[in-house]
Amino acid sequence: MKITPTKLKDCYILEPTKFGDSRGYFMESFNEKTFNELTGMKTHFVQDNQSYSTRGVLRGLHAQGGQHAQAKLVRVLQGEVLDVAVDVRLGSSTFGEYVAVRLSAENNLQLFVPRGFLHGFVVLSETATFFYKCDNFYNKESECGINPLDPVLNIDWQIPVEEMLLSDKDKEAQSFAEFKVSQLERVTK
Repeated sequence: MKITPTKLKDCYILEPTKFGDSRGYFMESFNEKTFNELTGMKTHFVQDNQSYSTRGVLRGLHAQGGQHAQAKLVRVLQGEVLDVAVDVRLGSSTFGEYVAVRLSAENNLQLFVPRGFLHGFVVLSETATFFYKCDNFYNKESECGINPLDPVLNIDWQIPVEEMLLSDKDKEAQSFAEFKVSQLERVTK
């Protein structure tokens, strides 16, 4: 497994080693021991989630706060997405910055999104099956988010706005300025 740091501390791109021949391929998509040794982190996943979406579906930007904060390891099983992680850790030198990585079934790349980050993705292919591991259980009461089209964050989702499909919850989510005032401390504890 190759692990590449991004410009955001503790946020990594993972590239599993793939072994192929005429029969197909094999790859170890994640190894906790290897990941923890290479990153110096102690991550243990407790929940797996999967979603299926069509082109233009934008899910995010979401996080859980406080004792329910989650780190995620995300990947695409079918199709292609643009995956985005936004650093909202208090005191971080990259606070308010984001990384965007194209994840697809073809490139097998994964993104590790640490606690204290918002996360979202948009589907670039006709359909996509998205899979992610979480290091903490889902807790509805600790959910928070920012409108993914927030002008302060100015994320290039690489798809025209008129082609995007957002949930009402994401359309009505607070702005980055509102988030900084109301929920930042809760997310980063």
